[in-house]
Amino acid sequence: MDEKVKKELEQLWNDPILSISDKEMELFDVPEDMKAVSRRKVADYVAQYKQCDDFDRYWPLFQQVHAELRMGKRSVVKVTKTANLIPKHFYLVDGVMLYLDDVGTLTMDEGNGLPNGRTHCILENGTETDILLQTLRKNVVGNGYAITETEEETHGAFFNESDIQDSDVTTGYIYVLKSLSTNPDIAQIENLYKIGFTTNSVEERVKNAAKEPTYLMAPVEIVGSYRIVNMKSHNFETLIHQVLDCVQLQLTVTDGEGKEHHPKEWYVVPFPVIETIIRKILDGSIVRYSYNKTTQCLEKKVKLAKSTFDTKGLKVLTLIIKKVYFDMILDGSKDIEYRELKQTKLNSYTYIDKTDGKRYLRWYDVLRLYVGYNRNRESALVQVKDITFDKENNMVEYHLGHVLEHVKPE
Repeated sequence: MDEKVKKELEQLWNDPILSISDKEMELFDVPEDMKAVSRRKVADYVAQYKQCDDFDRYWPLFQQVHAELRMGKRSVVKVTKTANLIPKHFYLVDGVMLYLDDVGTLTMDEGNGLPNGRTHCILENGTETDILLQTLRKNVVGNGYAITETEEETHGAFFNESDIQDSDVTTGYIYVLKSLSTNPDIAQIENLYKIGFTTNSVEERVKNAAKEPTYLMAPVEIVGSYRIVNMKSHNFETLIHQVLDCVQLQLTVTDGEGKEHHPKEWYVVPFPVIETIIRKILDGSIVRYSYNKTTQCLEKKVKLAKSTFDTKGLKVLTLIIKKVYFDMILDGSKDIEYRELKQTKLNSYTYIDKTDGKRYLRWYDVLRLYVGYNRNRESALVQVKDITFDKENNMVEYHLGHVLEHVKPE
């Protein structure tokens, strides 16, 4: 270090203004009873994961649900923040299947108005836990799915020839093919199938498969063939592409003349799921599903709940309400909705009349009540018969009439 700089630093640190006496140091001593104490509440009990001693009772259930997911008899669905988890149902959290065996005594959570209590959950890894229902709900919403009940329509076969009427027109055949290619890059791909539509017989369509790039220049095995009536091939192909686009094989094939091709309609998806997708295309329900390549099963879409009631000309007050009170309003056991007249809500609930300078309650014709803050939430439109003010408790009272509309997520 330069001597000049060193000397200047020594003078700086020796400056009397930086000296602190013992008396002054005492100013930094905080008495023990004055120190800040964390206000965070320490949990009296933390749920533990432990080995499930009678897991052999539950293991067959997990195996069955996994099989039904692969077959398309069950699907997964995203859970909303306001949804109640149901005992004796299965859920996925971080890729691990969980069985909600039971829920103990429930109390209403003050924060979201949803029931909460200790659960008994069995995990497919052989452990069990008594995690809180509210914590489990957050885990499922944040990084998981609910697993639907079995869908009985997937048990039935496709329609029989006897179901076809004279007015029906056979428009073609849906086929599912498996490649018999000896190319290692293709042969090693598990669950690789071509799904297509032909107006001729499937056997006729694939007889020259070994010479056609669309069949990967190799023979194919017909895994499934389904006769279709009254449906255009373009519509079918569009729906298949929409559902399975995320698992469409991206491959380059060279034909006998050395030209490169990029065949489509090859998908990496279990065959039982393909059968379910075709069935849902035929009955029109496929629009409510997408394919989840992580879980390798169909995921049911949650359709947003929308109001259809025309509120034009009506003064509407929108309020967030807890589920327990919402249900009471719907069944008629609660006919007044109370709101505290806070400073932040003065302009929403009241107004000042310019003619006399006095504050009055603002009139609303209807209340739009939403359960919680989730985007896809239950709501209701309720008639307002009268609005009064409880001065003693500083509460605005909305006297309710008829429920004009009840909107539920599908």
